[in-house]
Amino acid sequence: MLTEPILSVPIRTTGRLAEVAWFDDLCGGDTEFLGVLDPDRRSSYEHCRDILLTAEEMGFGNILLPSSYIVGQEVIPFAGAMGPQTRSINLLTALRTGEIFPTMLARHIATLDHILKGRLTVNIINSDIPGLKESPELRYKRCSETIEILKQAWTRDRIDFEGEVYNVHMSSTDPVRPYQQNGGPLLYFGGISDGSKEVCAQYCDVFLMWPEPEENLYATMQDLSERAARYGRTIDFGFRVHVIVRETEKEARAWAQHIMSRFDPERFNLKDRTQDSKSLGVLRQDELRTRSTDDYLEPLLWGGIGRARSGCGAALVGTPEQILEKLNRYMDMGFRSFILSGYPLIEESRIFGELVLPHLPKAQLSVVQGRTPAEEPVTPLTTAELH
Repeated sequence: MLTEPILSVPIRTTGRLAEVAWFDDLCGGDTEFLGVLDPDRRSSYEHCRDILLTAEEMGFGNILLPSSYIVGQEVIPFAGAMGPQTRSINLLTALRTGEIFPTMLARHIATLDHILKGRLTVNIINSDIPGLKESPELRYKRCSETIEILKQAWTRDRIDFEGEVYNVHMSSTDPVRPYQQNGGPLLYFGGISDGSKEVCAQYCDVFLMWPEPEENLYATMQDLSERAARYGRTIDFGFRVHVIVRETEKEARAWAQHIMSRFDPERFNLKDRTQDSKSLGVLRQDELRTRSTDDYLEPLLWGGIGRARSGCGAALVGTPEQILEKLNRYMDMGFRSFILSGYPLIEESRIFGELVLPHLPKAQLSVVQGRTPAEEPVTPLTTAELH
């Protein structure tokens, strides 16, 4: 852990606040026992709906709708179905660049943003198109060009873009005008390769990080802040982590052992099915775990989950007071967004929502940064003159 006084890296949101998000099960894997598929918690529309509505009921400000080409719910239609059923929570929709042509992706986003009345945030995913194995250089280029086109759609009257992957010219951006103002929906982005860091530093608003020891996180944040500064920008930072909070530390650690008690990697391991199982971020978490003690990467940060699943592979484990102290340390470093989850998802969202969430300085970054308007904006889908 960091031993020197913690100073925040340069960030966009300087106020001390936390956008606290939960995680939905659009990609499957919700269970009481990691490594055991649970037919009662399959990634159906009904189960994912119930997770989202519970998170909103508990007061979470955002929820990640993840994307992976496995059995589950597709993000855009699911978000569209949930829009009219929610009132306060933002939807952090994971969208893979390259799977939808950029101008049509902009139209999907504009439609969703109006359905949600500005409660849309976007997690840009830079990955292979399912069924193809592509070079990183192509993926980064396609990702950058997609974001460039989206930004023109959200900030200009026309789109004129010529790149190596896309050539797009549209005389009007009326069909893709979002509900949100001042630049459109916020873009969240993650990845530890140089290419990923450059994409985020140049174009995106929130850099998402998976669990690592504090020193590692802080060094990455300093790196990203410096990269963003070279483009004349500041960004915010988000932390994706599981949580196990109980009244006593003994109870919290016991639940960590409980959810792993039936894990048998020789029989079944969901981790092997996912598209990111061999990503640099997952491999780095695996390597950190080999140097840990009982899978604890540092006090309160337990990396055992990474044995059974890819993506986020660690949990904060402790009492409400311990978890609050840890989250406050992260805020001191410069984190302003937290994307949390626990097994099972509905039950753990209620526990965290009751024991920890009320004690955090909650906010929504899209509101703080003036993207979600306080009143209905003038757009072609609201009250603008039609022509």
